Amino acid sequence: MGFFPLYTFFSYFFFFWLKTSPLQGGPAAGGTPVTPTPGPALPRCPPATCPERSLALCRFRPLTRRRCGGRGCSQGRRGLERLGWRLRLVAMEWGSESAAVSDFHRVPEIIKVSLFYVRSQRTCLRREVGGPTGKSGLALLVTVILLVASRDYLEHITSIGPRTTGSPENEIVTVRYLLEQIKRIEVQSSSVHRISVDVQRPTGSFSIDFLGGFTSYYDNITNVVVKLEPRDGAQHAVLANCHFDSVANSPGASDDAVSCSVMLEVLRVLSASSEALHHAVIFLFNGAEENVLQASHGFITQHPWASLIRAFINLEAAGVGGKELVFQTGPENPWLVQAYVSAAKHPFASVVAQEVFQSGIIPSDTDFRIYRDFGNIPGIDLAFIENGYIYHTKYDTADRILTDSIQRAGDNILAVLKYLATSDMLPSSSKYRHGNMVFFDVLGLFVIAYPSRVGSIINSVVVMAVVLYLGKKLLQPKHKTGNYMKDFFCALGITLISWFTCLVTVLILAVFVSLIGQSLSWYNHFYVSVCLYGTAAVAKIILIHTLAKKFYYVNASDRYLGEVFFDTSLCVHCVSLVALTYRGLCSAFISAVWVAFPLLTKLCVHKDFKQHGAQGRFIAFYLLGMFVPYLYASYLIWAVFEMFTPILGRSGSEIPPDVVLASILAGCTMILSSYFISFIYLAKSTKSTVLTLTSVCAVTLLLVCSGAFFPYSSHPASPKPKRVFLQHVTRTFHDLDGSVTKRDSGIWINGFDYTGMSHITPHVPEINDSIRAHCEEDAPLCGFPWYLPVHFLIRKNWYLPAPEVSPGDPAHFRLVSKEQTPWDSVKLTFEATGPSHMSFYVRTHKGSTLSQWSLGNGTPVTSKGGDYFVFYSHGLQASAWRFWIEVQVLEERPEGMVTVAIAAHYLSGEDKKSSQLDALRAKFPDWTFPSAWVCTYNLFVF
Repeated sequence: MGFFPLYTFFSYFFFFWLKTSPLQGGPAAGGTPVTPTPGPALPRCPPATCPERSLALCRFRPLTRRRCGGRGCSQGRRGLERLGWRLRLVAMEWGSESAAVSDFHRVPEIIKVSLFYVRSQRTCLRREVGGPTGKSGLALLVTVILLVASRDYLEHITSIGPRTTGSPENEIVTVRYLLEQIKRIEVQSSSVHRISVDVQRPTGSFSIDFLGGFTSYYDNITNVVVKLEPRDGAQHAVLANCHFDSVANSPGASDDAVSCSVMLEVLRVLSASSEALHHAVIFLFNGAEENVLQASHGFITQHPWASLIRAFINLEAAGVGGKELVFQTGPENPWLVQAYVSAAKHPFASVVAQEVFQSGIIPSDTDFRIYRDFGNIPGIDLAFIENGYIYHTKYDTADRILTDSIQRAGDNILAVLKYLATSDMLPSSSKYRHGNMVFFDVLGLFVIAYPSRVGSIINSVVVMAVVLYLGKKLLQPKHKTGNYMKDFFCALGITLISWFTCLVTVLILAVFVSLIGQSLSWYNHFYVSVCLYGTAAVAKIILIHTLAKKFYYVNASDRYLGEVFFDTSLCVHCVSLVALTYRGLCSAFISAVWVAFPLLTKLCVHKDFKQHGAQGRFIAFYLLGMFVPYLYASYLIWAVFEMFTPILGRSGSEIPPDVVLASILAGCTMILSSYFISFIYLAKSTKSTVLTLTSVCAVTLLLVCSGAFFPYSSHPASPKPKRVFLQHVTRTFHDLDGSVTKRDSGIWINGFDYTGMSHITPHVPEINDSIRAHCEEDAPLCGFPWYLPVHFLIRKNWYLPAPEVSPGDPAHFRLVSKEQTPWDSVKLTFEATGPSHMSFYVRTHKGSTLSQWSLGNGTPVTSKGGDYFVFYSHGLQASAWRFWIEVQVLEERPEGMVTVAIAAHYLSGEDKKSSQLDALRAKFPDWTFPSAWVCTYNLFVF
């Protein structure tokens, strides 16, 4: 009976190992570029270990630091190895070596050393690459240059510090740096290309259904746009998009400085190439993505080059480094997936991620939505997903982004952009727009992609095979099969009961852990979740089937029961396949894999099983046949937990993360155990297995209850901080006459996870339940200065009294005019001035409705709860914000018709700080990330 738990726990430990061991090779950190220094000769590995024709077996390893001793390579590779890089030949042409040599005096010293070295090693590298002398060492050379240059860009951008929209750091310093680098690239570009540069300052407004729905308004924000095209021009273009702004208090290395750095270097490589492009490539460095996608909207709706774009690639981040995952494509346009499959050197893509992301489960969005919805343009959305624990925190620094991540991204983006820019399908992309694609990578080695209609056919064939297989058994006469039909449906019921009780058990544990205040105990120790919820789930499934075997199937043959329960699992997966296919979900391919491979395995080993039972040969072949679905499931489960676990640490105070994680683990257990249920009935005893699993669960539960596993960490190598927002605010409430009815000031505190302030109170005693913030029922969004409309996700907050704030640039809000319209509504025109970020809230009174306004498309969009939320931002030198709302008054009431409020957020400069805010933040322990700023809130009634 050791096989069932062994295989299940192997799967758990496999994805846990993947989770804790990044797939990248190379150095453990991508710090600052290393300058080559003289040193002693390195030991040479023997030729047998390092054949001359295979550079793949002779990579540069900073840990072992060996020289290649293959024949023809007697001079070794010490020069490049001492640079500290883990280098790898790439099967692509980056440009010409002669072009690099011609601009030798312009490249940094470290690149000169590399270039000199590669030229001196022409014979050795030519022998390994197998190419002509003119291109010897070409891929290696350009890989070195791309890595060094991209990291240099990254270091410069992040050294500027946080780059919020409207700040000098974002609008002046970063823009100036980008323009300087682009100018240098233009000087070095080949004569077959033409480079045009434009700095756009758009103003606009739009509504979006993200976070429950709100409206966005932007004024004079910044886009840096570069168009690389053939010398004679181009009528069609592909867009590459990144953003150089960051959230407040974060250097934003992964989100999204590294993407902009890679884009700069891709621009340099493409522009230096002597090979002319067929179409233009537009590089958009947008300066207001963190303001909920404003800059991309300004570009795609207002820039004259936008009309040329036929497809786009959007570069984003949901984590810090690692692989960049293709998690959205289209809409439709299957040719784009084929382009990625054909061109990408290191593919990592999943239609599962696409369908999960587009379902709205993950509270995030990207510029992909803007180009899709407002530009009607198809595209590819890529994002780094590893180590999301430090995403949008002070730890998102350049040294944490591995060199391999930069190399992978550079390889992929350059290859895909070059493919699209020379594609014959780009100009006529509308012809190929219909249809969806099923696509998934196989362990990051290659991508399998095929049209969804082909997937439906494959799924139908698999379903028909199962129907024939089970139908033959179920419809046979009773004297041949006994009570097979009855036993089959009983087995189906027992399986479903075991899964239901498994889910209930882990949910009870999760709720209990949440109620005693030990939620997120696994956040810093992922194995805790496996030991607590995983073992409970497995033990419950085994227990239910053991009881069924002992009390219900008393006289049944073990082999017969094993076969019945295998058929039951096959039927369940087949039903899942039918349901997913019927709903048109491309993710149905997973169920197809979980049906096809087990069915083929069963057909192959059926005869041996009948003759010899569950002997060693049968088990070996059975495990071999199950290897593909279980390996891919483990790989997929790793990706799921890699993405979702950090998100649960910033999902708000209303969603119990333990309940979510326990449910996911229970679901994984059901899937992984499905085809091993039969082994429970083939085993002589399961008592020791159940006791072991129960003991592990019980011990883990006791340790969790005792607080042995602290959720957060400040470890320099792997920090997992608790996120806290601190807003020092002065609130002023006015009545219908304009008189001040209430005025207070304090530090408004929001914890972004379920634990609230329970772990912080021992360190900062003044933050306790006695200062819990109370909702102002008559004010929109409870009378607090929400930066974004996430009030429905965070209902627990604290309000610590503090002195009033006095920003040097105070916000001003006034009613410009009040007009009665011919259609019996009241038009209120307002004017506001203030810092770069402001939020405007509206709540209509009983008997009044908001019919239209001058924002978005003219139709007011409500947020969750019924209030209206407008997010405003501006760049430098913006004019006063003037807008109007129109209120339809059905019944005049003494309390007025509408309440409005405006919050001013000071996210940069000296106005961002206050002595009280600094003093409070200094008290927070080092395992927290308190993001703090000053704001004001003013409420008016009309």
